[in-house]
Amino acid sequence: MQDVQGAPREVGVIGGGRMGAGIAQVFATGGARVSVVENGAAAAEAARARLADGLAKAAERGKLAEDPEAVLVRVSVVDGIDRLPADADLVVEAVPELADLKVGVLAAAEAVLGERTVLASNTSSLPITELGAALRVPSRFLGMHFFNPVPASKLVEVVHAPDTAGEVVQQVREWVRGLGKADVVVRDSPGFATSRLGVLLGLEAVRMLEEGVADAAAIDAAMELGYRHPMGPLRSTDLVGLDVRLAIAEHLRGALGERFAPPRLLRDKVAAGELGRKTGRGFHNWD
Repeated sequence: MQDVQGAPREVGVIGGGRMGAGIAQVFATGGARVSVVENGAAAAEAARARLADGLAKAAERGKLAEDPEAVLVRVSVVDGIDRLPADADLVVEAVPELADLKVGVLAAAEAVLGERTVLASNTSSLPITELGAALRVPSRFLGMHFFNPVPASKLVEVVHAPDTAGEVVQQVREWVRGLGKADVVVRDSPGFATSRLGVLLGLEAVRMLEEGVADAAAIDAAMELGYRHPMGPLRSTDLVGLDVRLAIAEHLRGALGERFAPPRLLRDKVAAGELGRKTGRGFHNWD
């Protein structure tokens, strides 16, 4: 087990997709026992496969101090929120970016957890204040915005609402640092800091491609080489998912105005099922 200070010992993750599996991986690697909630045998098996694959890749890169199987032993995949451990230190919701779905999941989790459990949402843009409105104790709720791929990304954006207790924010910051990651703390506002800036850059890159300013490779290289971005805005959009970026842009357009209006090219690609890396094609070919 890695010697990680300040990490929680019992963690729940609701949703075992790419983000949820990544979140589960970093906490399990840090020594926590992790329960991943999924619906049905097929989804559970897919979540286990994602975790096993992520751990194997970490081991290949020399980023894992243990055998992958030793980490997997600390992870269980359960088939209902009611099977989360009531004494969990932290439960992170990582379901799709649908407000009603997230509100329902968070309320169901609160009903089975003890009063000391910190609840967090991995949302990249939905208002933390609104998500927490249905909770009995919103003071223990906040946003923990992880980035894809979670094991490799250094940043966690910690988003506090007006009702979030200061000691909860501080505890989460310590947990993030205990995992070897860095935190930035922002107040609840549309798009927080990262999505607001990242989406705006990504949308402008799509407009440039749409207008024929340059091809996707050139636009990405311009930001990678000229501004030292580790990944260009179009490749980043492919990694996040074009459908996810479109949904966030629509939300920010409603909250902040037309500067976040999605370009037609983005809409057309989503309609055609070209969603980025997860489908093999987006602004780049991932095959």
